[in-house]
Amino acid sequence: MSAAAARPQAGGEALPLVQRLASVLWPSFLVAGIGTVGLFTAFDPREVGQCLGREVDRLGAYTVGFFALWAATALSSALTCYFRRPCHAPAGRED
Repeated sequence: MSAAAARPQAGGEALPLVQRLASVLWPSFLVAGIGTVGLFTAFDPREVGQCLGREVDRLGAYTVGFFALWAATALSSALTCYFRRPCHAPAGRED
């Protein structure tokens, strides 16, 4: 395993890249699915399209809405993981 593929945690063990990606993408996928249900329960894509003066296909709106919510929640999860890391190396350790 390369040094770039695994980063040390506070306890000294390293997480593989796949596990780090899954810890961001899986929860964001679940939240995006729940958010899509909530969003389109409250708003009908065709009615929103009429307000905007455009013809909107429901399936297309559901797809775009899901992927937009997934991207937003994945960004939020990734930023949380990024900001969780310590700013400085622990005393006595040089990286």
